[in-house]
Amino acid sequence: MTILVTGGRGTIARAVTAGLTAAGRDVRVASREPSAVGPSAVSYTDDPTPALRGISQVFLYSDPSSAPAFVAAAEAAGVKQVVLLSSLSSLGGPEDPHAKTERVIGSGSYATTYLRPGAFMSNARFWSHQFRATGQIRLPYLDAEEAPIHEQDIADAALRVLLDGPGNGHDGRGYPMTGPESMTRRHQIGLVSEVTGVPIEAVDLTPDEARAEMQMRDEGQRETLLAYWASRVGSPATIEPGVELLTGHTARPFTTWLEDNPGLFT
Repeated sequence: MTILVTGGRGTIARAVTAGLTAAGRDVRVASREPSAVGPSAVSYTDDPTPALRGISQVFLYSDPSSAPAFVAAAEAAGVKQVVLLSSLSSLGGPEDPHAKTERVIGSGSYATTYLRPGAFMSNARFWSHQFRATGQIRLPYLDAEEAPIHEQDIADAALRVLLDGPGNGHDGRGYPMTGPESMTRRHQIGLVSEVTGVPIEAVDLTPDEARAEMQMRDEGQRETLLAYWASRVGSPATIEPGVELLTGHTARPFTTWLEDNPGLFT
């Protein structure tokens, strides 16, 4: 039986693919830009029917726009299990986009498991672009608390569910997942300097300065982010146990992520 991994260009998808291949599973990688993934990748469009032919399990990136089409195509293809990469924000209320997607994907007759990570450590990649351009990391609400998660921990969790398969205790369950500690973004930037040896100036932007500098097409999403960061100032993030529950190992710290991604700030 073949497992479909969507979002093939992404770091998490690549790690899931590598883990499944190492475990001897037959894997099909799909992407909206398959040429950017490799010659064996297949196209994943608004009609996922071709990509799902002969597929038994799916690792699925959350996409509200294509969720209804996915459910119809997965039902027709006889898919048995879907592992949905959702978000911790899905627990914030029924109108959250990830919560809406969970409801649609979960309406299928296949077994569904929801992975709900919080902030990604890989957000620091965007900081590195800014640092290279300006010598600074310019962010609003530097004292907002979060518990970012290593993308390999998310991939490890997805692998466990896929390798266990449907009917092995994960069906219908959601797993909130974070990194091992709550820390401010100011502290994260300090760790970047500590690990890399590169002095970095952290600039705490006002909300209006952030609005002018944040390159986002969706103003509503930008305002949601600003409101979320404002709410996290002085409020330590809750550490969620999903990584350890699914993998048996503790979540990787931010310093490990920096060591795994050398050269970003040097």
